[in-house]
Amino acid sequence: MTYGGVIKVAGKYSKEMKPQEVKQRLERGEALTILDVREDNEWESGHIPGARHIPLGLLGQRHTELDPEKETIVVCRSGNRSGLACEMLESFGYKVMNMPGGMMEWTGEVEY
Repeated sequence: MTYGGVIKVAGKYSKEMKPQEVKQRLERGEALTILDVREDNEWESGHIPGARHIPLGLLGQRHTELDPEKETIVVCRSGNRSGLACEMLESFGYKVMNMPGGMMEWTGEVEY
């Protein structure tokens, strides 16, 4: 994976929020900022309602669309790409949490 000219190998991003916790917080009516970094076809196959979509490959150019003051929960299919996105966003000064297990472990509502 490459971003900013640097090749990265997916590691384990330490700040995490499990899919079940994200679901519970949404069910309580909390306003969460969720960023889905999957590709267009993955996004179209179903995503968390209210999530924002910026594919990982475009995040370096489009990260300014996010609010660096709000905690952002980053989602992908399994948690690897979102971990990379978290590393990148954190290096830009954003407050981020990875959702390990990603959409594969998401049991909440899905929007198409």
